Amino acid sequence: MRPKDPCLVINALEHRDILLALGSEIRISILNILIEKQLNINEIAQALQLPQSTVATNVALLEKAGLIETEIMSAKKGNQKLCRAAYNEILVQFVQPASDIDSGIEVEMPIGLFTNFNVTAPCGLCSPTGIIGFLDVPDSFLNPERMSAGLLWFETGFVEYQFPNNSLYADKPVQALELSVELSSETPGTNANWQSDITLWVNSLEVGTWTSPGDFGDRRGKYTPPWWKLEGSQYGLLKRWLITEEGAFVDGVQVSPVTLEDLKLKNHHSIRVRLGVKEDAVHPGGINIFGRGFGNHNQAIKLRLFFAR
Repeated sequence: MRPKDPCLVINALEHRDILLALGSEIRISILNILIEKQLNINEIAQALQLPQSTVATNVALLEKAGLIETEIMSAKKGNQKLCRAAYNEILVQFVQPASDIDSGIEVEMPIGLFTNFNVTAPCGLCSPTGIIGFLDVPDSFLNPERMSAGLLWFETGFVEYQFPNNSLYADKPVQALELSVELSSETPGTNANWQSDITLWVNSLEVGTWTSPGDFGDRRGKYTPPWWKLEGSQYGLLKRWLITEEGAFVDGVQVSPVTLEDLKLKNHHSIRVRLGVKEDAVHPGGINIFGRGFGNHNQAIKLRLFFAR
């Protein structure tokens, strides 16, 4: 049985747990034999001529990192744990800023300071100290307390933020626009294998879509407050959207041909950033947006304009 997902692209700094899981000859060997077929622990041990206990320990590490998937099935005597590789290719990216651009101007926008929204339930907002308004009531997104939100979520729709257009006051041409934000899918409870197509728009122009692999709850987020139930979304992945003269990219992977020229920044007094999930998305799996006080990165939505040196 081939892996259901052909390729996993990871950021070298963001996915250290995956890199650690790959840092073993035994675990690499296990992944290699699971590419072609499902095997149980005994079969893997026999194929690699290793003790069953050694294989079980390394399978557990690979499973925790999301590199293999397991399923408990009945056997002739009791149950067996069937394993298969989740991917047949893993790419590691080392993302560096371009050398011909300066450090730019950065604005960080609180996730609750959106200027427009249209969301569907299940949805909600919470601050680091408690729920804002009512769960699964879209009108709660009108609550003035939303400005303190550290986590918001919805199934389909969007939230839109209005950033100052600092390019109007610079004497150098813009070389790149970068947006960084911690995101995940959203499902009742959590599910690390729950895909969702999350789309970015800038000034009403659709820039591209990134498919979130899941809604993560295997451990508490580094900054997620203790009162937030463990059954809820704990953290996301910090995604770096970059729009240049060559196109639009997410973590270095091109997602569309949209360029800076297409954004026509000089024609707008602000930069409107919209994040959401389209109703007709292939994977309409919801969205979690993490801000300060939640998740693993303790940041809101950062927009940075880079200028030529």
